[in-house]
Amino acid sequence: MKLHALAFSLLLAAIGTPALAAPKPFLWENATVYFMITDRFQNGDTGNDLAYGRKGDAAPLRGMMGGDLKGVTAKIREGYFDSLGVNVLWLTPPVEQIHAGTDEGTGKTYGFHGYWARDWTAVDANLGTEQDFRAMVDAAHARGIRVLLDVVMNHTGPVTDTDTVWPSGWVRTEPTCTYKDAPTTTLCTLVPNLPDVRTESDTPVELPDFLAAKWKLEGRYEREVKELDEFFARTGYPRAPRYYLMKWHADWVRKYGIDGFRGDTVKHTQPGVWKELRAVAEAAHTDWKRANPSRVLGDAKFFMVAEVYNYNIVHGHKFDMGGGEYWDFYDNGFDSLINFGLVHDAKQDYESLFSKYSAQLHGPLKGYSVLNYIDSHDDGNPLDPSRNKPLETASKLLLAPGAAQIYYGDETARRLDWPQAEGDAKLRSDMNWQELAQNAQRDGYRIAEVRQHWSKLGQFRQLHPAIGAGEHAKLADQPYTFTRTLKRGAIDDKVVIALEAPTGKPLPVSVAGVFKDDAKLRDHYSGASYSVKGGKVLTTGRYATILLAPAAKEARRDN
Repeated sequence: MKLHALAFSLLLAAIGTPALAAPKPFLWENATVYFMITDRFQNGDTGNDLAYGRKGDAAPLRGMMGGDLKGVTAKIREGYFDSLGVNVLWLTPPVEQIHAGTDEGTGKTYGFHGYWARDWTAVDANLGTEQDFRAMVDAAHARGIRVLLDVVMNHTGPVTDTDTVWPSGWVRTEPTCTYKDAPTTTLCTLVPNLPDVRTESDTPVELPDFLAAKWKLEGRYEREVKELDEFFARTGYPRAPRYYLMKWHADWVRKYGIDGFRGDTVKHTQPGVWKELRAVAEAAHTDWKRANPSRVLGDAKFFMVAEVYNYNIVHGHKFDMGGGEYWDFYDNGFDSLINFGLVHDAKQDYESLFSKYSAQLHGPLKGYSVLNYIDSHDDGNPLDPSRNKPLETASKLLLAPGAAQIYYGDETARRLDWPQAEGDAKLRSDMNWQELAQNAQRDGYRIAEVRQHWSKLGQFRQLHPAIGAGEHAKLADQPYTFTRTLKRGAIDDKVVIALEAPTGKPLPVSVAGVFKDDAKLRDHYSGASYSVKGGKVLTTGRYATILLAPAAKEARRDN
């Protein structure tokens, strides 16, 4: 799981990844988000690989594999994410998980993925310590990279012989959801043995005995109770389950300067819960900014993106909950929703995809955004599980209007179809560092060539907010050429991109209506510079991807 910094530096030099230029001001609508299962990414400390008595007895790809916060921090400091143009990190929830394993029907599974909380106030020891988490966030911020906290308001972890169920005032353990309408999607458990938090309740509850006892053993009971008392006195909220969780999640913002939330299983709670959470989180973010004025990034807007399972960009503001009921999650605290549609839309041609997304984002969704992806940790139908076309998938993801989510290993063609694993575990293998270091050969490509393509597109995207946030217009069919333009405040950004261009001889590319004759342009894919003549530039024809922008007009880093 380990690739030394020296090996990585030599690899980048070998594949010719261009040096980073200073990006233009950061916009969440153009963010490039790197999403990782922390346990599967990089092992920075082998001493924490099996905490709480956990064992190596899980089903294939369902146990703890050793990835941790120190590993992530090492990759940040090494420049791994900078080289991809990544400006946001989303890690799976770092909170303490249930200690034992459980079988959901696919073999024994531990909470390696972070979505089985036992204590929302603590870092899971398999991932490291509070100091490790702080170091990771600080390292990211030092490079202008924002951090999203993955927030689970809907459920606790499963019940095991070791992990008792939360009190009945906190959770329900039945019925199981049938997803026919809003009540059968929210007032139920997602699957058997996944207790559902009573987020709809306003009835006060006491701390669970097991949690109070745990805090006493850890020597922090008085402090935690004092903070809870102060929170409820300050806000006037009842001591209902959802408000405890809001306080605990906001503490991560107040303590570490988290930049935003990714809401998990959002449609399975009442929509107003998230608007309330946003208010609590923004107050915490304000406190952190006041205490750390020199560490604030950009305009420091707190950001929230929702996982509303099966939301598609064409749904706009209306998501069908069934039973004739539609919910608007944008109106309930979220700036963006994860777009489950790209894995299907990416099978279309470029123009159909790009024009459709631009029309939605500059029409019904104006002022909001979506987070696009081609594969993820729980989508059983990824776009390219065998990684047969990793270059095309990169182009469709990173050049589609909207924000982009890179799932760890997209950039290194990590396989998503592991035959020895069952269910979503197929999607969750270890990061393929060894293949990258060895520049492994696949059918038709090498791993380093794939990463180079992702790197060039990602860095160009980071430099030019028009790619994700600007308006799209086609310029030519042969080669397929388009422009993105954005004028907002001090931002005046425009690019021209050609895809799947023929190679082997000089190729004219149309830029008419975007760049004037004699304008000096740089191709960020090849590194070549050109002058516009007769509304075109005559490119070298060396590469099938052409990324044109004005030369020597880069704004300073927004950090």
